[in-house]
Amino acid sequence: MTLHSLPLFVRLAGRPVILLGEGEAAEAKRRLLERAGAVIVGEDAAAALAIVAIDDADAALAAVARLKARGLLVNAVDRPEHCDFTTPAIVDRAPVLVAIGTGGVSAGLAAALRQRLEALLPGTLGLLAERLHAARPALRRRYPDGGERRRALGAALAVGAMLDPLGEGVDVDGWLAADQPRPSGRVRLVLTSADPDDLTLRQARLLANADRVVHGADVPAAVLDRARADAIRQPQGAATAVDEGLTVELEMA
Repeated sequence: MTLHSLPLFVRLAGRPVILLGEGEAAEAKRRLLERAGAVIVGEDAAAALAIVAIDDADAALAAVARLKARGLLVNAVDRPEHCDFTTPAIVDRAPVLVAIGTGGVSAGLAAALRQRLEALLPGTLGLLAERLHAARPALRRRYPDGGERRRALGAALAVGAMLDPLGEGVDVDGWLAADQPRPSGRVRLVLTSADPDDLTLRQARLLANADRVVHGADVPAAVLDRARADAIRQPQGAATAVDEGLTVELEMA
């Protein structure tokens, strides 16, 4: 499945961003840029990004054309077909940021999802991230192999585990001392539905932690997309390297 956009987090602190327009939409973008620490400049200034929040369609499209001709990436407010990038709805649990985008199709839907996630994500999530960062040297010493380290973290952050991100656990040092079990080996999953939303919690967790996914030809791409983006995906019957970590075999019933 092709992504309509590649989500990126851009550090704008101290960097110029062009903002054109007046009114409510322009002011909303101004507040967002200021929150990110950007320096807001006019059209003639040097910058890499620009936001056009002009109500008049002809004036807006003319400005978009001028800016794109200079090689800038442009966001045209309420004109998604002319956008090189869009600004998402944001859930802030600093340093954790969750961005919800719809490619400019429905800002209202993105806002509704943000409100749901605000209620779901605990306030301790940022603290957990900071403690995991502080523990990186100890984590590397404990698990010098990158694959083993990733599997250990995946197990600790799983649903109901010691560092479940939706729980309140932030005792990273205690987790390292406890040496939590890590998933490995081969697991066969037989799917009864082609809808990824019908995956059980166990199936979704195994896919999220898999190093390799071996799948039947009839397993839909939407299900395979629930695996890690960097997990190896290979059809059944293909030559298989020596198994390392967790391999999940997917078949349709």
